[in-house]
Amino acid sequence: MRIADTAESWEVIASRTPFEGAKTAVRSEQVRMPDRSVVRRDYQVHPGSVCVLALDEEGRVLVLRQYRHPVRHRLWELPAGLLDMPGENPLHAAQRELYEEAHVKAEDWRVLADFFASPGGSDEAIRIFLARGLSAAEGERYAASEEEADMELARIPLPELVRGVLSGELGNPGLVTGVLALSAALASGSGLEELRPSSAPWPARPYEA
Repeated sequence: MRIADTAESWEVIASRTPFEGAKTAVRSEQVRMPDRSVVRRDYQVHPGSVCVLALDEEGRVLVLRQYRHPVRHRLWELPAGLLDMPGENPLHAAQRELYEEAHVKAEDWRVLADFFASPGGSDEAIRIFLARGLSAAEGERYAASEEEADMELARIPLPELVRGVLSGELGNPGLVTGVLALSAALASGSGLEELRPSSAPWPARPYEA
């Protein structure tokens, strides 16, 4: 039997948006349950995100350390960012984030993993790309601001990141998912060439290739 998530939508009796921010919103909906009862479900409406696991020729992963105010932690993360508009090509967004946050470009791109960040309370979908063939980007560095102005960059061997995830010392969801997915892909014996192409469909955030 094939194990796979399936799309499904239950009846929404009423919907309102009590809060709308610059990038995300909160939606409150009355949803019909299988037993015919109606319950309220509040969740964050999110444009979607991309992450980049940039792997160099020495097997090191490019990571950055950034302050995250909601959790009051400075976290090690993969380069990442929001989709700027509905239907944006996620590869283009990933290439933009790798350039802006690390001033790096990559020759080979593949889809490493897709996941929902917190499906019980948000509709955020995240796509993680594997980027290889790294080199310095041309031109001037992107002018960082706000939290990004204080970021630290490092290249860390993959096994060290796996150890940090399993020991509970690293907790950013994109980094945890990407590091463990890459480790599993390398251990599978099929090789990284078997990963999905960078243009693979993304039903959670449809786009034009």
